[in-house]
Amino acid sequence: MTAVLIAGLLLVAALVVWVALQSSQAQRRTQGVETQMNELRRDLQTMATAQAQSAGQIASIGQSVTQRLDNVTKTLQDGVSQSAQISAQSQSAMAMELKNSQQTLGEIQKQLGAVQLAGNQMSQATQTLQNILGGAKSRGSLGEVTLERLLEDCLPRDSYNRQYRFRSGETADAVVFLRDKILSIDSKFPLDAYRRISEEGDEARRAFATAVKNHADAISKKYVVPEEGTLPVALMFVPSESVYYELLMTSDAKSVPLDEYCRTKNVVAVSPNTLYAHLQIIMMGLRGMQIEENAERMRADLSGLQNQLNKFADPFAKIGTHLKNAAQSYAEAEKKLEKTDATLSSMLGADSPPQLEEDTQGKLDLPAVNRQSA
Repeated sequence: MTAVLIAGLLLVAALVVWVALQSSQAQRRTQGVETQMNELRRDLQTMATAQAQSAGQIASIGQSVTQRLDNVTKTLQDGVSQSAQISAQSQSAMAMELKNSQQTLGEIQKQLGAVQLAGNQMSQATQTLQNILGGAKSRGSLGEVTLERLLEDCLPRDSYNRQYRFRSGETADAVVFLRDKILSIDSKFPLDAYRRISEEGDEARRAFATAVKNHADAISKKYVVPEEGTLPVALMFVPSESVYYELLMTSDAKSVPLDEYCRTKNVVAVSPNTLYAHLQIIMMGLRGMQIEENAERMRADLSGLQNQLNKFADPFAKIGTHLKNAAQSYAEAEKKLEKTDATLSSMLGADSPPQLEEDTQGKLDLPAVNRQSA
């Protein structure tokens, strides 16, 4: 019974402790809730204050927005008015541009027609040129004509000759006379081999190199003839700039450039442009030689004149001596004449008529005047 009582007391004590603990926890919870409530009240008060301030700001913002909307509305109204004017101006400008475009299109159509006509004419001219260049003889004639025109434009007619024949019977297309020497020029036009390069490639290029080397060998053998007064070099005229450019860019099977091979054969390859430059240099040389010849001729003339002056000096000196002797004799005769005149005057005295004295004086003065003139 006592144990039960003790157990009951312990249970009651435990319950009292538990209740006390629960009460303490509840009190702490209540204090925490009150603290949160106080914080919530402060937050609500802060929010109310902020809301009041926001309401004022919203009101001011609303007024500002209203004013801006009024301004935008007015601007839109003005823009609509101006847009109507701009639209009218744009429609007028577009109509003008369309009219100008129609006129431009008409002119372009006319120009296209002219271009088409020119293209047809160019095609016909190209076909004609191809027909002209179709044969080797025609190409040779074209090269000779081009060479002749360049010579006519650059050199005097007496300084060159066309179709010059050597003693061997070979005939050069042209030679240029350089005092006691002549410069041979021959026209070569390896067009067939050049045309095949674009189609056959390296094989045609090798054939082109062979043709150029054969031309250089032939010119060196036929037209470089020092025993007939030629220069130790000749010109190979290629009357096509494209063919000449291919010649400069091509090498033979031994990797020797074709222009270098030509120079080893004493042959210089030239195109219409480079030949014109060579002929201009030759013309300057001819003028220099002409100036030299004129100077030599003038020097010879001056030397002859000097010889004539030397020949004239002796007779002139003799004449001077005679004139000097004559002047001396004349002075002595004048003195004697003055003495004679004085003697006559003393013999005649003062009875001589004035007129006789004047005549005598005049006669006496005349030789003096002549002497002064002499």
